[in-house]
Amino acid sequence: MLNIVIAVVVIILLTVLIVWLIDKFVPKKLKPVINLALWGLIIFLGYITFMSVYEEIQFNQLKTERYKKVIDRLVDIRDSQLAYKEVKGEYANSFDKLISFVENDSVPITQRRDTLVLDEERTRAFGGVETFKTLTLIDTLNYWTVRDSIFKGSDRFKTMDNVGIEGVDAKFKLEAGKLDEIPVFEASVDKSVVLFDQDKNLIKNEKEAFSIAGVKGESVKIGSMEEVNTSGNWGKDLSNKE
Repeated sequence: MLNIVIAVVVIILLTVLIVWLIDKFVPKKLKPVINLALWGLIIFLGYITFMSVYEEIQFNQLKTERYKKVIDRLVDIRDSQLAYKEVKGEYANSFDKLISFVENDSVPITQRRDTLVLDEERTRAFGGVETFKTLTLIDTLNYWTVRDSIFKGSDRFKTMDNVGIEGVDAKFKLEAGKLDEIPVFEASVDKSVVLFDQDKNLIKNEKEAFSIAGVKGESVKIGSMEEVNTSGNWGKDLSNKE
């Protein structure tokens, strides 16, 4: 877009120069017609320049608004996955499993404590001299429901697989597995889905963006299948929940 603006500005300057040259060297009878045509061209090119800038401003405002909606849902997915892993020892590989878990399961509230017990093997080895060892015990104090804890009684979890952008019926891609025996997951949606009704060139540029404040890469995602990571690929100003 910047190249277009520069090109249009150069053309405008050249046109102004031509107007000046005409004013100096063209016969008076032809000047009014030529000047009118050239000034018309200047106005037209100025309009194109303005619209190029204005369209990008509008695009940036719209993408930020949509990204925030998508990111809020991705954070819900991440929080639900962390609770799922705490209970199941792994991440859910489908939204059916994850949504059912949120609706029906609970997570234990535990307390760890250390206690001394007789080490019978070492006691025998030391000829009956009592030797103790420390054991860590985990007591379950209570349970909290995932639905109430994360979603505060809301039923929005039932549609957290949906991207949530008006005008497009799309769902997040959800993957889960293990990386070096460590559970990992990733939920994502391509930027072209989120920005489905926008200019293709602007979408292409956005997918190539690598901004600390914006969304890096071709998709909006949380988690990773390539590294142990439960963070999103966006700047901190785009989320109200993190």
